[in-house]
Formats: sequence, C-alpha cells, structure tokens
Amino acid sequence: MTERNIKIEAVERLAVEDQSVEIVERKGIGHPDSIADGIAESVSRALSNLYLDRVGKVLHYNTDETQLVAGESAPAFGGGEVIEPMYILLVGRATKKYDGEKLPVDSVALEAARDYLRENIPELEFGTDVIVDVKLGEGSGDLQDVFGEDNVEVPMSNDTSFGVGHAPLTETENIVLNVERQLNGPYAERHPYLGPDVKVMGKREGDYIDITVAAAMVDAHIDDMADYKDAVEHVREYVSDVATDYTDREVNVDVNTADNYDEGSIYLTVTGTSAEMGDDGSVGRGNRANGLITPNRPMSMEATSGKNPVNHIGKIYNLLSTDIAEAVVADVDGIRDLQVRLLSQIGRPIDEPHVADAKVITEDGVELSDIEADVQAIIDERLADVTNVTRRVIDGEMTTF
Repeated sequence: MTERNIKIEAVERLAVEDQSVEIVERKGIGHPDSIADGIAESVSRALSNLYLDRVGKVLHYNTDETQLVAGESAPAFGGGEVIEPMYILLVGRATKKYDGEKLPVDSVALEAARDYLRENIPELEFGTDVIVDVKLGEGSGDLQDVFGEDNVEVPMSNDTSFGVGHAPLTETENIVLNVERQLNGPYAERHPYLGPDVKVMGKREGDYIDITVAAAMVDAHIDDMADYKDAVEHVREYVSDVATDYTDREVNVDVNTADNYDEGSIYLTVTGTSAEMGDDGSVGRGNRANGLITPNRPMSMEATSGKNPVNHIGKIYNLLSTDIAEAVVADVDGIRDLQVRLLSQIGRPIDEPHVADAKVITEDGVELSDIEADVQAIIDERLADVTNVTRRVIDGEMTTF
C-alpha cells in the first residue's frame, strides 16, 4: 500500500462566508480570456482523442498558450459589421509523428477550434469575423521522457508545481457562478440579444451583496435605444431572481454600469463578445479550475486549460484538489471551510504528491479529531484514483474554467 504524505490541520481563521468583505468574479464563456481557455481545452481534448484513436495512448502535448488578438467592429441597432477580424493563434507543443506515422495534429487542432467557436460564439463567422492560425511545435525530448513509458500505470509528474481547491462554495460564489451559467444557458436560448460575453463580479460586505454584470448585447437583435434599455433591465431582473435561489441576504444587481445613454455609449456588439472591439485574450488569465476567480481564497496561477491531462500537474492537481475538497465536504459532516493543496515533485508518481495539505475549519461543536480519519481516507482514495481525472477530462466531464 502506498504511503502518501497527507497532512490535515485545523486552522484558526474566519471561514470566508464569515469574513466581512468577500470578492468573487467569473468571466463568461464569451469573454476573450475564456474564449482562449475554451479553445485551448477543446484542442487539448481533440488531440488526446486523436492520439488514443491512432496510437492507443495520449502522447506528449500542451496547447495552453493560445492567444486571441482583438478585432475592430462597428455595431449598430439592427445589425452592424466586423471591420477587422479577430485573430486566434493556437500555439504550444505536440507530438506530430509516432512510430514513423505522421499525425494530422494541426488539422485536428483547427477543426476543434472551429467547432468550439461555432457552438459557443454563434454570431461569430469563422474565417471572416475571426481568423484562426496554428503553430504547434514539437515537444522537448526530456519532457517526452518524463511523460511516461509504456505499461506504466501511474504517470510521473512533469513539473514541480501545485494545485489548490476549496469547498464548500459561499453564497456569493454560488451566485456568481450560477448567474453566468444561467444567463449563458436557458436565458440566452430564449433571448438571443444577450451575447456570451457575460462577466459577473460579486462583492459582499457583511450581509449585503452587490452583483455587477457586464453583458454584451447583440446588435442584430436590438432595434433601438429603448429596446436596449429593456434588455438591460430584463437581465437585471433575471439575475436578481437567480440570486434568491442561493441566499436570503439582501442583493443589489447592476448591469452595464459603464453605459451613458445621453451620449449613446452602450455595450452593443456585432458578435456578442468584446473581442471584436479591442479586448485581447490569453489562456490562464481568467477563471481558475473551479470556474471562479476568488481573491479571498488561495489560488494557483497555473493555466489549467490546454495542458495535457495525463501528467501535467498544472491541470491535474488543480482539478483534483477541487474534486477532493468537494468530495470531503459532501461526505463528512461538520466542515465549515476546507482548503486543499497538492504539491508535486517532477519525476514522482502523480498519485504520490510531495505533500497533500488540507486545512479545515470545523463547525461549532466539532473537533478535527472527530473527522480527521474520514478526511484522510477520502484524500487517500482520490489520490489513488488520480488517473480517473485524465479520463474524465478527455470525456469532457470536468470543466477547466
């Protein structure tokens, strides 16, 4: 049986839910940074499946350096136009030849990017509104060696790095996460004037929550200024209703606060994303692995999207630490706040972290000694099954942003 270095500690601090000020952010799927994340991860999954289909195993690659260069547009009520297209560069490293066979890596990457944009940014015309280029180089020989040999059940870590996760989500975190998901889900399906570039910022002071939404409106579905104002108000009312599902606290919602109706300056777009009008995007500058940006919590600066899902710690340990935290809180009663950190060491099996560190704030009347064994068991179990993260990522069961 593998002996893992698991440390569990009770910490003396306020749970985030009890702190006087909390800030939470989520960049929606149409935000330029999220577009870069989404494309990078879509390309990553496509390459994994290419390798599995052709070779029977995932070969060395990373596509986590995708860049988006903003374009220029002229939005107008009833429909404007993109003047200068956005430019997306798929860049990273990938294995392009195996056992003498050349693999269609670049073609698969371009197809994955096109399909992702078509599904998630439907107003964006591929090839005219956006140009996608691919420059994937070959991976370095030493890292390919670290990537793993045939018949090795548990891969070796590719890097000395760490991942961070936490649970449960606070009320403010739940509001921010689910407001964007529902706006870009059922709401957008019924109201095509709302573009996918929806950014949500939450601020809680005591028991008062402010939610600020930046919502890109699609000009083809907005007839005039009155129509625009109605759309903004409708979004505001919808967000207010969503918030009541997650809190009894007082919630105030503001939408598109930079608008100046007197000067005619409003958040109107042709394609539904600010990437058409000067807002660039990069992988890793947006949401963390749990879909949020949480300055009240420890966070890893690693870009999760686009990294290979076999042994790249920047991906695996951020997803796994979040998964562990959620599993512990779901199965063990009496936890108010849990933070999990996983540290790797390059060349070490990924199921044996250099340290797995859990910091626990228990509810009143609960001692760490009451639950420590249960917490330890879940962490050990999830680490032993770490390769399951790889499968779930390739199958699209785990989101990276």
